[in-house]
Amino acid sequence: MKLFEEKKFNIPKLEGISEKTIKEHLQLYAGYVKNVNELLQEKNYNRRFPFEFDGMRNHEIYFSHLEGGPTPLLTESPLSKVDWEQFKTMALTRGVGWATLYYDQTSKQLISAWVDEHHLGVLTGLSPILVLDMWEHAYFTDYTPAEKKKYIEAFFANLNWQTCEDNFLEASGGK
Repeated sequence: MKLFEEKKFNIPKLEGISEKTIKEHLQLYAGYVKNVNELLQEKNYNRRFPFEFDGMRNHEIYFSHLEGGPTPLLTESPLSKVDWEQFKTMALTRGVGWATLYYDQTSKQLISAWVDEHHLGVLTGLSPILVLDMWEHAYFTDYTPAEKKKYIEAFFANLNWQTCEDNFLEASGGK
């Protein structure tokens, strides 16, 4: 069985998200990769595999959004029609998880959903376009739990929208 490799990300200094947070968050991601590989080498995957695997993949998408520095969301993009304030409100949901924007190839539409933990609530067959990590480890060094909104704003201020555009084009069969 082929094992997974830890991806490296080119994340510049961010506004509102400290280098310490990114460093520790990347170490957590590395742990998911390690755990996925260990579980793959077992004869029987245990029930923890979906949690570890989706934790690995969600973090890969999340960190890709911060690579290369922020880029603007183009007004002609289908993503510009998303109600981002509603998405941000969903991200403020109490508890841990992921605010996720998906593309549904079947209905040809963008759908926002909350994913508990990493794997509970994942919408089957849909492609993630944007993921926002709302576990405390993503922001507690820089913000208190009561300041989650500041973290969300910092994430969007640092967001490389081109990665979302690329995800959308791949999911929708565009370029």
